[in-house]
Amino acid sequence: MGPQDARGSLKGAGDKHGGPVLLFGIHAVEAALRNPARAVHRLLLTENAERRLAAAIAARDIKTERVRPRDLDRQLGPDTVHQGALLETEPLPEPTLDDLLERTASGPIIVLDQVTDPHNVGAVLRSAAAFGAAGLVMTRRHSPPLSGALAKSASGALELVPIALVQNLARALAEMGEAGCTRIGLDGTGPGLIEDEPLCGRIALVLGAEGKGLRQLTRETCDRLCRIATPGPLASLNVSNAAAIVLHFGAMRRLGKLAS
Repeated sequence: MGPQDARGSLKGAGDKHGGPVLLFGIHAVEAALRNPARAVHRLLLTENAERRLAAAIAARDIKTERVRPRDLDRQLGPDTVHQGALLETEPLPEPTLDDLLERTASGPIIVLDQVTDPHNVGAVLRSAAAFGAAGLVMTRRHSPPLSGALAKSASGALELVPIALVQNLARALAEMGEAGCTRIGLDGTGPGLIEDEPLCGRIALVLGAEGKGLRQLTRETCDRLCRIATPGPLASLNVSNAAAIVLHFGAMRRLGKLAS
């Protein structure tokens, strides 16, 4: 049975990447309310959360349901940091791979190879929004739902960064190559340094899951494999940290702050 309160049951998160979804946390809910593409089915708020979101609520002219923190604890679990805000909504319209390729003049496409941790994907989205990435590509399977913990970790970036979900990552990478996109795989043992890449034109930055890294077919589909220079005693980086470093580096290049 799905989570429920005294005013009726809430729908669950639906299919993994479809059906009604739940967003929680002040930043995630506020960004969704300010996104006209987001439908609003139910908005459950504590008194404090309603006060913090007053401007966004007024802009959408929607009704809210007042709840207590423990009501949301029961619905989402006692360890969920919901900040008193829960929104039942629909998934955003999905962009196509071609849609993302059209945006590469402003920044790279981030490609995640079976990164399943929602906190990592959310953090990658936050960096993608901060540094102007064209969008994110993930497989429809072996990736987390675009809701809940991912949206909370993204801190509003889920509403800002277009996400294309593909059936086959190798095929999607091949299509990117055919469209003139240089595919750079991030790999701790890569022969080149990302710092030596010009990162100009159409670029896809491909990152793998922590521990497993890039799968063999993904590696073979990339044009080059590069690593981040890590002169310290610990060479490995969390995938979200690696994405932030590379995106910042690329953004500085585009702004002319770093020499090519």
